[in-house]
Amino acid sequence: MKHEGSCHCGRIAFEVEGDIDEVYDCNCSMCRRRGGLLWFAPHAAFTLKTPEADVATYTFNRHGIQHHFCAQCGIAPYSEGQHPQGGKMAAINVRCLPALDLAQLKITQIDGASF
Repeated sequence: MKHEGSCHCGRIAFEVEGDIDEVYDCNCSMCRRRGGLLWFAPHAAFTLKTPEADVATYTFNRHGIQHHFCAQCGIAPYSEGQHPQGGKMAAINVRCLPALDLAQLKITQIDGASF
């Protein structure tokens, strides 16, 4: 299934393909503050539909994940990094997929604060 997403103002828009049934609520210092729900997809399933120049990026701790956000509205719709089992991945904030019914998703807590 193809999902369309964006930041609040629409300056960052993307598509991602895959079946979303389980998402992760992480307690790391970043996720705890922004309140996102994450779904991980292979990077090949992700397509940025707007100019990369419109994307601001923040990294912290080990600098292994590039947390992308909109410099205009502040919303962080996705991140990019290496999957622990290898290969590039996209971490999608499913709260930025307006057509997705969040009530239908299984939410799993993950302890990112301990990494």
